[in-house]
Amino acid sequence: MISFSANLGFLWTDRSLPEAIHAAKAAGFHAVECHWPYATPAEDVVAALHETGLKMLGLNTQRGNTDSGENGVAALSGREADAQRFIDQAIAYAVAIDCNNIHVMAGFTDKGEVARSTFAANLRYACQAAAAHGKTILIEPLNRYDAPNYHISTLDEAQAVLQTVAAPNLKIMFDCYHMQIMGGDLLRRFKQSAADIGHVQFASVPDRTEPDSGEVNYVWLLNELAAAGFTGPLGAEYKPRTTTDAGLGWLNSF
Repeated sequence: MISFSANLGFLWTDRSLPEAIHAAKAAGFHAVECHWPYATPAEDVVAALHETGLKMLGLNTQRGNTDSGENGVAALSGREADAQRFIDQAIAYAVAIDCNNIHVMAGFTDKGEVARSTFAANLRYACQAAAAHGKTILIEPLNRYDAPNYHISTLDEAQAVLQTVAAPNLKIMFDCYHMQIMGGDLLRRFKQSAADIGHVQFASVPDRTEPDSGEVNYVWLLNELAAAGFTGPLGAEYKPRTTTDAGLGWLNSF
C-alpha cells in the first residue's frame, strides 16, 4: 500500500508547524517532513507528533545567509565551521523529535575539486555524528534551472559523492521533480539506484504544483516505485496552486 508524507515546508505554510502537523493528519497523510523547523521549540513538535501519531521523516540543515542567496554551505570552502555547526544543530533537533533523516545542503559552487573535497569532508563529519544516533544523512540533486550552480544537480553526481564518502548512512534524496528535469527515465533510474536512495519526493513537472498534471503520470509511477520495493511514505513536496486544502484532490487517485 502506498503511503504519503506531507512536506510542511510547502504545505500549510500559513500555520505554525504543530498546527500543520495536525492538518496533515486530518487530510489523511501518514507522515510529515519539513525544511527548517528550528524556530519552533522541539517539544512543541514532539507534542503534535504524539497527538497525531505521525512520524517526522526528515529535515534540512540551515541554508546559511539567505540574504546573500546561500542555499547551504557544506560544499563551501572556508565555511567548514558553519557547516559543522548546522549539522550539529540538525542532528540534535532530529534526535529531539525522533526524526530519522537529515538533508545536508551543499550550496552553490563551481563544482571544482576544492568544493568536492570540502563537501566530502563535511559529509564524513555528518555521517559519523549521525551514526551515533542511528540517523541517516541525505544529499539531494537540485535541477540546474531552479538552482543554477548548486553543487550537485544530477543523480550521477550524487552517486559519485556517495562513492567518495563511503559511509553506510549516506543516501540520496530522489526527488522526482528534479530528476525528471535532469534526465527523466524515472522508474529505470530509480531501480538502478534503489540501494542508494533514502527518501523519495514528488511534484508536478514543470510547475512543481499538485501531482495531478504535467509530464509525469504519478498514479502510475508511484505505484511502480512501491512495486519496485520502496516501502516508506512518499514525500509530497509541491507548491499548492491556491490553498493546500483546496489542492488535495490528487490523493483520491490513490
